[in-house]
Parts: sequence; C-alpha cells; structure tokens
Amino acid sequence: MIEQDGLKPGDKIPSERELSERLAVGRSSVREALRALELLGLIETRRGEGTFIRDFRSNQLVQLLSTFILQDDKARKDVVETKYLIEMDCLRLIIDRNNDEKLSLLKSWVEQQAFSDDEFFLKIVDLADNHLFYRIWNILSDYYQSLKLPTVEIEKIEYSKLVEALMTNEEEIVRRQYAQLRKLSNG
Repeated sequence: MIEQDGLKPGDKIPSERELSERLAVGRSSVREALRALELLGLIETRRGEGTFIRDFRSNQLVQLLSTFILQDDKARKDVVETKYLIEMDCLRLIIDRNNDEKLSLLKSWVEQQAFSDDEFFLKIVDLADNHLFYRIWNILSDYYQSLKLPTVEIEKIEYSKLVEALMTNEEEIVRRQYAQLRKLSNG
C-alpha cells in the first residue's frame, strides 16, 4: 500500500478505519500491526496529527534484526562476502553498459568530493542501473555497518584508480583494482 500510494518518509498514512476498510481486516488487527510497526521505528504517531512513515535508515531496525541474524562468524562473513560480490557484479554491469559520460561524471565527483567507501559504492551501484542490486546492496550495507568492523581510511586516489579502470572497459583491470581497494579497506 505504501508503494501503491507513493508514500515516502514523512508522509501521513491512512487512518485505522481507512486501513481496516482497504485491507478488509478488523480495526483491532490494524491497531496491533501499527503498534508493532511503531515499536520497530518504521512509523510514528503524533497526537492529534496522525501516523507518519519514518525514515527506515534513521531507526534501529537493522541493529535489532542484526542481533538475531548475525549471531555467528559465518553469517557475518557471508554479509561481507555478499556485499563485495554485488559490488563487483555492479562494476561488471557498468563495463557492459559502457557509459563514458556517466563515468566521466563519476570521475569528477571523486576528484571534487570528500566521501566514504559506502558513498562511493552507492554511486557505483546506482550507475550499474540494476534496481534489485541497488536494494540488496543497501540492505547489506546497513548490515555491514552494524558489524562495526574496523575501518581503514583509503586515499581518494584508490577510488580514482578504480574509476579509471572502469573507463578502460577491461574487466580484468577492474577486478584487480577492486581487489586492491578491498585489500586496503580490510587492512
């Protein structure tokens, strides 16, 4: 319903009565579901105003879920590995799509901005133009952040080298540069 109505964080959701009618369920079920969503921090109720969608990224949902999902070393390693695999696949898609203009814009952005590894790879995943990868990567990135792994500051030049590798359209060069970047980021 959120997607269907085009609702986004900050938007008001329909009343309990309207939700009950649209979903063909009892008001007590709607009330219970709304309470659960509020406990998860996905919505907020403002007295006298209504119920509003909260920004998913600003709450502790990932932190809460990660305590259940990421309980063992294998699961934590799988998150890191899967995030890296998606990043590499996005790099391959960029090569396949051969969009020099967008790569030039990315190169300028890298040269002119201060950014984090996540901000850089969000640009990469966006440039790959695969909405499923984009969604999965964002979720994995949140879980990755919840792992609180030690971070290493990577010089901007390393990101520039990866963009330059992309501009060659040579997958092996890109793969090597990505591996170098990840080697540096993992200490």
